[in-house]
Amino acid sequence: MPDIAAWLQSLGLGKYVPEFERNEIDFEALPHLTQSMLAEIGLPIGPRAKLLAAIAELRSSASSHATSKQVARQDADLPVSRPEAERRQITVMFCDLVESTRLAASLDPEDLGLLIAAYQNASRTIITRYGGHVARYLGDGILAYFGWPLAHEDAAER
Repeated sequence: MPDIAAWLQSLGLGKYVPEFERNEIDFEALPHLTQSMLAEIGLPIGPRAKLLAAIAELRSSASSHATSKQVARQDADLPVSRPEAERRQITVMFCDLVESTRLAASLDPEDLGLLIAAYQNASRTIITRYGGHVARYLGDGILAYFGWPLAHEDAAER
């Protein structure tokens, strides 16, 4: 796994690396961060939301390898799954790169890979800016959720 600075850079949150270093936040501390802790170190609401969503994604991808203690809920404001039922409005969005088959036929594979990576990065930036969560990349498609893992009254509008 990359270091915390590289991980923050990959999320577009590289300018907060000094705060993480000052507060000695590493991957071991990451699952225990809360909204209030992130506010205390100076992160605005948008980056806090992005970071908590990314932490939730790390949790879900690592759940098969982690102990229950590592993924235990530490604070009420962590965006983790709850065992009890919850009614929530979720908007699901799927984006697809138009004419990607034609592009694939006309571009060098390395260039096509760079183009798709740029498209995915730009899409992720916009989706997370509006409180969305990229659930999965499917070739040239992107599956995103609004209203999960963090609920918003205006998820559909976002």
